[in-house]
Amino acid sequence: MGGMNIHLLLVDDDPTVLAALHKYFAAAGVDVDCARELEEAEAMIVSNNYDVVIADLRLSWSSVIEGLEVLRFIRRHSRQTHVIILSAHVSQDIRESADALGADAFIPKPAPLPYIAETVSRVLGRAL
Repeated sequence: MGGMNIHLLLVDDDPTVLAALHKYFAAAGVDVDCARELEEAEAMIVSNNYDVVIADLRLSWSSVIEGLEVLRFIRRHSRQTHVIILSAHVSQDIRESADALGADAFIPKPAPLPYIAETVSRVLGRAL
């Protein structure tokens, strides 16, 4: 494992989204892990040192906004990790909460993969 490798965690409940993102970033030489639910994401954040986490705002039909929970958890355990929130439905309240918790970027879904990759390199301050 090269020291320059970017370590990325994808958190999304949609397997097709995960597969597409995983394939895209892996092809760019990024080390990619995937989680489909909040508990799984939290366990991975505790045991790995991620450069960037891309989390969908909602991972289930519950009223809990898991993306914000992931963000809150990262801010507690891994402050240097950059967080990008993906969301199909963003209200002003949610954006404000995410900003307050220190989200690095907000991407509306669906977003083209190159745009997501561009956002990752922007928050990292370096090319993929």
